[in-house]
Amino acid sequence: MIKIVTMKNLIYTLLFVTAVSWSQTTDEHMLKQIYKTALTDVNCYYWLDDLSNKIGHRLSGSDGAEKAVLYTKTQLEKLGLDRVYLQEVMVPKWVRGAQEVAYAEVGKTKTSFPICALGLSVATPKNGLKASIIEVKSLEELKVLGEEKVRGKIVFFNRPMNPEYIETFHAYGSCVDQRSSGAREAGLLGALGVIVRSMNLRLDDLPHTGMTNYKDTPLEQRIPAAAISTNGAELLSKMLKDNPNLQFYFNQSCETFPDVKSYNVIGEIKGTEHPERIMVVGGHLDSWDLGDGSQDDGAGCVQSMSVLEIFKKLHYKPKNTIRVVLFMNEENGVKGGLRYGELASASKENHIFAMESDSGGFSPRGFSIESDDESYAKIAGWKNLFEPYLIHIFERGHSGTDIGPIQSEKIVKVGLHPDSQRYFDYHHAANDTFDSVNKRELELGTATMASLMYLFDTYFK
Repeated sequence: MIKIVTMKNLIYTLLFVTAVSWSQTTDEHMLKQIYKTALTDVNCYYWLDDLSNKIGHRLSGSDGAEKAVLYTKTQLEKLGLDRVYLQEVMVPKWVRGAQEVAYAEVGKTKTSFPICALGLSVATPKNGLKASIIEVKSLEELKVLGEEKVRGKIVFFNRPMNPEYIETFHAYGSCVDQRSSGAREAGLLGALGVIVRSMNLRLDDLPHTGMTNYKDTPLEQRIPAAAISTNGAELLSKMLKDNPNLQFYFNQSCETFPDVKSYNVIGEIKGTEHPERIMVVGGHLDSWDLGDGSQDDGAGCVQSMSVLEIFKKLHYKPKNTIRVVLFMNEENGVKGGLRYGELASASKENHIFAMESDSGGFSPRGFSIESDDESYAKIAGWKNLFEPYLIHIFERGHSGTDIGPIQSEKIVKVGLHPDSQRYFDYHHAANDTFDSVNKRELELGTATMASLMYLFDTYFK
């Protein structure tokens, strides 16, 4: 059967092809301009330098956190945004105290170990804690041992991150329960304290902190928890095999104070067509206290700020309101994210999109997406636009902790997915410092985030 093509049909076809071609050409040009601007004319690296080297760590409730709030608010104001403001939130105030001390004692020989208190841990007795130590690989193994074998001892959780996982966040997720829940579960069995292997694939001498969660355990029943470096964990395990009855000592003086007032930092560009529809980009402003938090999550904050900086420099007028949010207290409470979500719901704000950067400032590789099937297909359909910039991962998965509480009738949530191979070398450790961040990689991440924001703003219906 021969199909006759009428002039009318031909015109419609040509118009459609022309429209698609024009759209692709326009988007390609815009992404090129976004990447060019990010690599030549943004301030994210210099903002990070200030946050890291002039302010330092930004643990919730600290002077550094307060200074970071004022600094980032000032920088956003300098961009000439339509609105910049602070959102009050109450956050935990936990202080590490004096340098932690630990050693294993065999006879008269003492072997020192590098440790650090886990976040929100209680202190040891003033003169420290000394007891026999028992090694386990999991919470399940601990429960099998039971109270009879655990009571009166220090529990040593020594399950390493699994190196077989190519995606290192999967390796992290497979063993982080011993850090978050180890003290609580061991305490229920009568343990005196816990020592936890650092969440790190590399063997080194740097202990990695992170939060331990006692949940509803009464204060008087909480036991002290510390992380030990990976080299330290290897050595301690070997020593226990040779001397199962060795004594382990550690001393830490950390303290939790009443919650204090802090702030989320927010800036926005009003939408020209749908100002009531909100698109969020953000990271968390707080950090742990061992390093200066450049990778976790200073990088994500300055990248998010520069997304709006790029749009201002390109004179881009978004259809929807684009809002940068620097969340406070992701590390030990998520109070900033919860507060933002609470107030957004109370105000009946319509969030259509939220993107978070909280996986370090390494080379971007793509996105982790939480959405319905239609929205996922739309985002995945932009792969060809990102290919010139080596962005290829468009997978379904966790988007981000701080944007998690944001709820709207229909919202797409996305996490920036950088190369993860080096992230846990620095995560929550003393070497999470400014010199670990590559300027070009940081800027490429900014460009990738801005590009997706542009595309979603342009094509969301």
